[in-house]
Amino acid sequence: MANKKKFLSKEQIVAAQGKTLSNMAAARYLHVSYQHYKKYAKMYNLFEQHKNQAGKGIPKYLKGPKKMPHMLEIIEGRIDSNSFSPAKLKYALIEQGYLLEECSVCQFKERRVLDYKVPLLLHFKDNNSNNYSLDNIELLCYNHYFLTVGDIFNTKDIKQIESKQEHYGTSEKVEWEVDDYHLQRLKELGLDDEESDDPNQYVSRI
Repeated sequence: MANKKKFLSKEQIVAAQGKTLSNMAAARYLHVSYQHYKKYAKMYNLFEQHKNQAGKGIPKYLKGPKKMPHMLEIIEGRIDSNSFSPAKLKYALIEQGYLLEECSVCQFKERRVLDYKVPLLLHFKDNNSNNYSLDNIELLCYNHYFLTVGDIFNTKDIKQIESKQEHYGTSEKVEWEVDDYHLQRLKELGLDDEESDDPNQYVSRI
């Protein structure tokens, strides 16, 4: 006897979309195939609203040929976590519903306007970065990571930041390109400048 297809309610679709950034991610969150998810999302008229063709907030490495890891196998220790990058594992934990994309202490989850990232760090309670068991991992905002775990920046980083020097310590200089989506968000925040012909000048005001 063939296995019965998993029924998806409208409430499940809405909840999955609220936790993810695309229809593909929502399907992964619900642990169903994309086509199966698509059938129900379209039936409830919820598919089009969750399209993310521009890939806003989705890391570039997900567009490559490598598949996302199945986190249950890593959580249970059946697959070595060293086979995947820490960034991909962190993203998979959120997208597959194992961790909420918010600080586990204060529930901070505000996204940066320019790239839609939430400033969260994955913390291993036993300091073993290969132990992904759910009772050992949590997401912390920068503030609570500093308060409960330790420094985020080294002395050189802090000196560069506080002396107004260009900061190279933790990341490369980013050249921002502001698209229509981000322009709209800037307008909503009151950071637009109608007299400027260069939309990238908005970035300097943030």
